[in-house]
Amino acid sequence: MKAYCFRSVFSASRLVLQSLGVVFLMALVAVPAGYADTADMAFRQAVAEAAAGDRELAEFYRERDQQPLWTTSGDAARRAAFFAALDKAPNHGLPQGRYNAAKLRAGFESLTSERQRGLLEVAVSKAFLAYAHDVRNGVIDPVSADPGIVRKVPRQGSLATLRAFARSDPRAFIGSLPPKGPQYLALMKARLDLEFTLQSGGWGPELSTNPVKPGDSGAQVIALRDRLVRMGYLRRTAAETYDGALQKAVQQFQIEHGLAPDGVAGNATIDEINVGVEDRLKSVLVAMERLRWMNGLTLGKRYIWVNLPDFTAKIVDDGKVTFETVTVVGMNQHDRRSPEFSDQMEFMVINPTWNVPRSIVVKEYLPMLQANPQAAGNLKIVDRRGRVVNREETDFTQFTAQNFPFSMSEPPSNGNALGLVKFMFPNQWNIYLHDTPSKSLFKRQVRAFSHGCIRLGDPFDFAYALLAPQTDDPKGEFAAHLNTRSETTLPLENPVPVHIVYFTAWPSAKGRIDYRRDVYGRDARVFDALEKAGVVLPAVQG
Repeated sequence: MKAYCFRSVFSASRLVLQSLGVVFLMALVAVPAGYADTADMAFRQAVAEAAAGDRELAEFYRERDQQPLWTTSGDAARRAAFFAALDKAPNHGLPQGRYNAAKLRAGFESLTSERQRGLLEVAVSKAFLAYAHDVRNGVIDPVSADPGIVRKVPRQGSLATLRAFARSDPRAFIGSLPPKGPQYLALMKARLDLEFTLQSGGWGPELSTNPVKPGDSGAQVIALRDRLVRMGYLRRTAAETYDGALQKAVQQFQIEHGLAPDGVAGNATIDEINVGVEDRLKSVLVAMERLRWMNGLTLGKRYIWVNLPDFTAKIVDDGKVTFETVTVVGMNQHDRRSPEFSDQMEFMVINPTWNVPRSIVVKEYLPMLQANPQAAGNLKIVDRRGRVVNREETDFTQFTAQNFPFSMSEPPSNGNALGLVKFMFPNQWNIYLHDTPSKSLFKRQVRAFSHGCIRLGDPFDFAYALLAPQTDDPKGEFAAHLNTRSETTLPLENPVPVHIVYFTAWPSAKGRIDYRRDVYGRDARVFDALEKAGVVLPAVQG
């Protein structure tokens, strides 16, 4: 390893090494006997001291006998690849200031001692680990932003990351860190387009709240036309009437924003059209962060994708949606919002019994029983020994939510709260997909009404699609069990991954971005956390 010369002690020929604008001064001439050993000792000691606070980082340098990874002429390719990645960190919506690129570059330019080089060596490794962590698995810890995001984020430790990087092509390794797949790339492009639009002044004035419909004319129609032109839904036109072209543009906008595509610019449509570029950009940045949380998670050759703000459940086979149904999700209350996580669907239960969760028992049914012991008469009340409780002989007013000693259940029936089938992926949050007798809720645009589980609009067809790979007659097999009117567990021969997600911005098959409302306010909380971590939006041109 070549040693750096102290500038104040030695006068030597120097080689100027250029790497991304960073100047490295390396000694080329012989140094006095014993000095190289002393300098090497100073470098190693500085590395050990700087890495001491990080167990895995310290172990990495011990393994390589404190040899440098970044700070010799032979490390130029690594430096170049890393600094190039830092320059492009904003493309991923990352907090560029977090990695201190300018300070690191300045450190290379101002080196005067081996101790300084040792400290800089570890500083670059720490910045690299921070960048690798952020671009691979996310800037923030999701549950710290919102307790409903209980997703387990796959993470690689510092030691494993540095070991892999040290033996890899640096550009290829750094390029492998972000999420793969077209969705992440599409979101990166959308971020770039939105930032350009934001810096160019946005989409123009917001619309007034007055609804307009085909055949109308006037200032509101012109304002609607102009805004949709700037948003890319309509070619430039001088038409002042709500004509067929404008109606088609409104319908396309409605489809991409989860609205009924009636072609009428009513209140809900105008509200969505008036959402500004900055808010859409925030949705895209949060969506990129959410994909990083799932980076390294194998979705599965066949998987179920439940996007909560989209109110849909889809079965995806080999990357293509083969089945889709509308859903009802948890209501927007702190203990009823549907959580986000991934699991494996293992079986379905036909003619299920509803074992009422204790939270519902004590919060909803206990007050009803205290007012009227015969309330919710379709539910069976049993004690801890499984004996049915006589409602007439029980004084429910003596109990509280803390000491209520009974459990409640609803036997299979057409009116059962779970409907006639539920789909199970056992988890600690007691969340699953199921049928429901309350069909009218599926007609709403915003469908957040459940206690947390996911209700399916077409549960039977969903069951047939799941059973199709394991039977030639999925409808017949399902009907045979259903007709018994008895609870039956039907295993899936091959468990199917289930991903309950929350994307308010998601690329469509046509290459545009579909947006949905932030029904739980989760995206807002996630973006607030990203901002605190250093993510910034571009300045708006005045």
